[in-house]
Amino acid sequence: MKLLIFITPKEFRDESVARFKLFLDRWNVENKITSYSKKECTGNHGAVYTPDINTGKVSADDYDGIVLVDGKGIESYKIYEFRPLLDLMLAFNAKKKAIIAVGNAVKVPARANIIKNKKIAVNDEETKRLVQLFHGIVSEQGVEIADNLVTVSSYIEIDSVMPQILQSMGVM
Repeated sequence: MKLLIFITPKEFRDESVARFKLFLDRWNVENKITSYSKKECTGNHGAVYTPDINTGKVSADDYDGIVLVDGKGIESYKIYEFRPLLDLMLAFNAKKKAIIAVGNAVKVPARANIIKNKKIAVNDEETKRLVQLFHGIVSEQGVEIADNLVTVSSYIEIDSVMPQILQSMGVM
């Protein structure tokens, strides 16, 4: 079992990365940090991660899923408009591999056009608008699991959904 954790070069939500890594490490799930930066990436509160692999070199064949971390960097870098990342989402989706998006990172699978008729957990108006634009179903729930796509409205919900995610992937 191998998962990628995608972060933006700056202003990702440190708490999201820490919570995912805590669960994945606890259950011995191999995980790697990925970004489009080769340099150290810095979170909102100063956490620093050096990417293990450049996202441009990632193949969906080599991983069981990807986690898209939220934060201001999603907006700053307009990462949801970056075609190589959208193509990677399409590859993961075509292979029915897990795509887990937190908070405003939900914009990435939305823009990849893989949310049609799926319930999507959102927590802000701009993300709700984008979900509706791409024919997703806005959910007021904190977590939604639709096939291989897991959307989490806030990093606070990660603790409650991780056991379910790990179980669905056959880890627990």
